[in-house]
Amino acid sequence: METAERFRAAVEKRDLAALEVLFTEDIRLYSPVKFTPFEGKDMVLGLFGVLARTFEDLRYIGHFEGAAETGASGEEAPAVILPFRAVVEGRQIHGIDLLHFDADGLIKEFTVMVRPQSAVLTLGRAVMAGLVADGLVPAPPAP
Repeated sequence: METAERFRAAVEKRDLAALEVLFTEDIRLYSPVKFTPFEGKDMVLGLFGVLARTFEDLRYIGHFEGAAETGASGEEAPAVILPFRAVVEGRQIHGIDLLHFDADGLIKEFTVMVRPQSAVLTLGRAVMAGLVADGLVPAPPAP
């Protein structure tokens, strides 16, 4: 799918403007760093800005096409899985990006899965700190 290749190139180049045209206005991104999805193009692009600063040596290592049930509608939609590797704060991360597309070929839903657990925790702390710093989410209350 052409959109997936354009997505991959934009992420690898850290080109947020190229990403923006690939997302629907109401995109949902399911992330390992929080329970509820990130919703809307502005929020998801903000998250990608944080990720661009957080991930080191991000590289996609594969591409699988098919169809999968979406979380939002529960209906099957065209989908692409892009496995990746990256480093965050010295920890090696293995993950996948699962992209679901709308009828126009834009990315409507996006799910990220990451392993191992220690990397997920490191990634979660780094991403949430970046989201707070960028004013995209409020700072958590002090313990």
